[in-house]
Amino acid sequence: MLSKNKVKVIRLLALKKHRTEQGLFVAEGPKVVGDLLEMGPAETLIATDAWLQRHAQILREHPETVSQEVIAVNEVELQRVSFLQHPQEVMAVFKIPKVEDGSQTLSPNVLSIALDGIQDPGNLGTIIRIADWFGIRNIYCSPETADAYNPKVVQATMGSIARVRVVYTDLPALIKRLPKDYPIYGTLLDGENLYQQELTPYGLIIMGNEGNGLSPAIRKLVNKKLFIPSYALNSAHAESLNVAIATAVTCAEFRRRQVE
Repeated sequence: MLSKNKVKVIRLLALKKHRTEQGLFVAEGPKVVGDLLEMGPAETLIATDAWLQRHAQILREHPETVSQEVIAVNEVELQRVSFLQHPQEVMAVFKIPKVEDGSQTLSPNVLSIALDGIQDPGNLGTIIRIADWFGIRNIYCSPETADAYNPKVVQATMGSIARVRVVYTDLPALIKRLPKDYPIYGTLLDGENLYQQELTPYGLIIMGNEGNGLSPAIRKLVNKKLFIPSYALNSAHAESLNVAIATAVTCAEFRRRQVE
């Protein structure tokens, strides 16, 4: 049974303060919950009979891989606890992955993304999903970047939060620990055409705040400036690209070069 206290505890996880204190976050929907369950069991799983019936065998034979606590609900009860306007059969509470020792040291031989003050949860969630699509496993975020375990971010990742490691760290300090000639890419208005610039198969791609771009401290550390040109056929065109779209365009070009 879904108690009032359980509803209250879960609803409080909408706030970063409570997520941090409890070390827990909420995921919703068959896709997101399913992807996270592949990485490990939930602390609590709340689902309708339809979802539970489809997973009856694993719940019966290997309940430990699903959750310590499974609560069956009807659609009205799910609506009461859900963060979504239209709940999707199942929601679950998972432990926030612990940041292991050494995680704030960037892996030198792979392509990684850094986010400098991304504020919009939808943008952050989409960027995590983009990273997953292009096989980028590490995203390093400034402390000012939105919380990756905000329910809106988790939902926007469509399950990619299960496969992409998100680390919050001091970005300038992280970059300064890298070798002097390590490729630090940043998208800037005074950068070179992305499609004409030499791109390495490894390095750090930094994307900036939606309104202000890269912070002054980060700009100074970029050694490879990139610019995504417009191909509009007339002089009137969009002023800029959404940061998530710009991330997708940039990552696609990096990966395209690798397979040429």
